[in-house]
Amino acid sequence: MAALTRRSLLVSGGVGAGLLVGWAVWPRRYLPALPAAPGETVFGAYLKIGRDGQVIVAVPQTEHGQGAWSVLAQIVADELGADWRTVGVEAAPISPLYANPLAADALFGTALSHVPQAVRDEAWTRDALMLTAASTSVRRFEEPLREAGAAARVLLCKAAARRWDADWQECDTAGGFVVNGARKLRFGELAEAAAKEALPDELPLRIGEEGRLSGQPLPRLDAPAKTDGSANFVADIRLPDMVFASIRQGPRAHSRLLSVNRAAAERVAGVAGIVQTDHWVAAAGITWWAANRALDALAPRFSTDGALPDDAAIARALDAALAGDGHRLAGAGDVDAVFRDAKLVEAEYTVAPALHAAVETPAATAQWLNGRLELWIATQAPSLARDAAAAAIGVSADKVVLHAMQAGGSFGAALEVDVAAQAAVLAQRLRRPVQLMWSRGEALLNDRARAPAKARMRARLAANGAILGWHAQIAVAATGRELAARLMPGDALRRLSGVLAGPLLGGADRYAMSGAIPPYRLPAFAVDHHPVAIDLPTGHLRGGADGYTAFFTECFIDELARAAGSEPMSYRIGMLGGDPRLARCLTTASALGGWGGGVDGSGQGIACHAMAGSAIAVLAEAHVEEGARIVVDRLVAAVDAGRAINPDVVRQQIEGGLVFGTALATGAGASYRDGLATRRMYGDLALPVLATSPEITVELIASSGDPGGVSDLGVPAVAPAIANALRAATGERRRHLPVRSVP
Repeated sequence: MAALTRRSLLVSGGVGAGLLVGWAVWPRRYLPALPAAPGETVFGAYLKIGRDGQVIVAVPQTEHGQGAWSVLAQIVADELGADWRTVGVEAAPISPLYANPLAADALFGTALSHVPQAVRDEAWTRDALMLTAASTSVRRFEEPLREAGAAARVLLCKAAARRWDADWQECDTAGGFVVNGARKLRFGELAEAAAKEALPDELPLRIGEEGRLSGQPLPRLDAPAKTDGSANFVADIRLPDMVFASIRQGPRAHSRLLSVNRAAAERVAGVAGIVQTDHWVAAAGITWWAANRALDALAPRFSTDGALPDDAAIARALDAALAGDGHRLAGAGDVDAVFRDAKLVEAEYTVAPALHAAVETPAATAQWLNGRLELWIATQAPSLARDAAAAAIGVSADKVVLHAMQAGGSFGAALEVDVAAQAAVLAQRLRRPVQLMWSRGEALLNDRARAPAKARMRARLAANGAILGWHAQIAVAATGRELAARLMPGDALRRLSGVLAGPLLGGADRYAMSGAIPPYRLPAFAVDHHPVAIDLPTGHLRGGADGYTAFFTECFIDELARAAGSEPMSYRIGMLGGDPRLARCLTTASALGGWGGGVDGSGQGIACHAMAGSAIAVLAEAHVEEGARIVVDRLVAAVDAGRAINPDVVRQQIEGGLVFGTALATGAGASYRDGLATRRMYGDLALPVLATSPEITVELIASSGDPGGVSDLGVPAVAPAIANALRAATGERRRHLPVRSVP
């Protein structure tokens, strides 16, 4: 706020822009709107306590298997002094109180980089931009959740003290009771009276370690229902008179529907209706199978202007981007001077597009009744999904009630909002509840893949092997700007950014280049983004851009170590300089994994990466079987993610990320012919199964630092560790991801 002076605003964009920025940054207060059932007492925006002692935490993050519901509830329960057995969760309603500017900046910040940060944060908050992405759940919400638990604890203590005629500051809470010496009262007995008490000027947070829930491996709240099958997902919703729908759409957003065979579709038994728009057609039936058979009978034909890319066209676009001018993301020293007339180590790496392939395909259940739309959907962006549904049927957003569901995976796919808009249109036109489910083939065909990328890496080494200069040129689509344009088409800040920045808006895309700045101490370095122009929609995938930038950096540093005649792990540590966290991760992983130096024939490789306030090192062991099948035998990871709220959840996330990273490294990836993904079924993706998954060891390094992000952390270092292990196993350097073959 202090940096936003009247002069800076007026100079940046004229009086009109200055007034707009000033209006946007003006702070607002938002009242909690948490609904309460009979017998429940609301304590602020995050917490309810029932007469029966049940503690309900309103969680603003989507649960898609990452454990966010449990960890965020554990923060509240710890400060409150609750009994974990009485804690439950519910999805928070759409409200500015639950906005996530931290995730918004990670995803969309590039498109708004010339708008002051304070303006961006206030505007995203005002728009209730709720997002689950970029490993931000704990980093964004730990503080307000701790304050919510502490506030309720103080109020309960005050209510109990009033009954006992005692000093509330001598009361405490534990196991769901307020206690004062031998006296104790249950939360449920005090909740209604406590809500009438007043908070002190300073809110006391818990101190000390005794009796704390934070840091304990408490059982996950979502596990029992998922284990016995009682957990509800979108496909489990059933409404009176509901029909099921399947959809077929063109390969691009601008594709046009040319023709359908309605007569053939209407002859399919069980068909309940057919809806077509300019861009897609859907069939509804009394069962999804009937709807999908009718869709096949429709035999829709689409037209798309322009040439649709295939693998060869993608490769040409990457080469053309690298041949053109780039935008400097970061740098230090004079790399050109260091490189002049010097012998350089050079390498090029390519990364194919990567698909989400979540277990649950895009789905939504919608009901249009009395001018209002109800929408059940698993979404990582509930406010964007609500707005997309409202816009699709021409109503205001306040006419849409969104019920946020748990997601069966997602890995970033549930940020997209197409299915919300489509379900809204179907419900309105069919005039009956409808459940829309994309088929697996439709999900893979229309997936917004992680962007293909290519890097040209160059470095100069000193006589002792030290890196004197480093230059990374990375060709990749400007996915951050693409995400902002697609998911926030009417956003006022994007228009304002264009006013303030003008032609400067075309610089390096921070989202697309995340993780590209090497963690090593380099006297001269440069990292350039070469945007790729290609008609291939790209989106956010677990691990983000770090999934390919870490591959470039950590494979190249391995090559430099070998060129210098050095052992790869020690070489990294020597170059890290002032980053003790990564150094400790490297030494811990190497000790646990029995690192033998990565010598030829060992099949061992190592890599490290830092992101979202956390650090990781991964040691991989791999070999190639007859028939060129790659086998990843073992992965050992050492992680410094700061203070762990729930160590088991952190470990689960790292383990899941390691398997996910293995799939991206060794699976089929995405291949395109005539603009369409050639892989349409799970079996086409060569994903790891239990029998082919590596042995995994995860070591959490104790830390008292602030919690870092972990949902994405396990992904980026896996691919380079595997590639480096294969170099040690076979003597061949694989510079392509997936690493199934040597190009």
